[in-house]
Amino acid sequence: MDVQLLVTQTDFCIPNLECELQNVGVDYHIDYVESHPELVNEYNIKHSPNIFVDGKLVFRHQPTINELQDYFGN
Repeated sequence: MDVQLLVTQTDFCIPNLECELQNVGVDYHIDYVESHPELVNEYNIKHSPNIFVDGKLVFRHQPTINELQDYFGN
């Protein structure tokens, strides 16, 4: 499973989101919207964070720990 965090470089919630993903046992990588204008245009991204799983946009906000657990089955 490929989990991509697409965030702005100034997003203050990244450390919290990383901690929550680690707590539910999800490996991820971070990419910045500034480096991926094609994704910004394709998905009409206006906010950060965004979470893609296997190339599909699944969250357009910072999910709660419960939302992460429900989605990733933990």
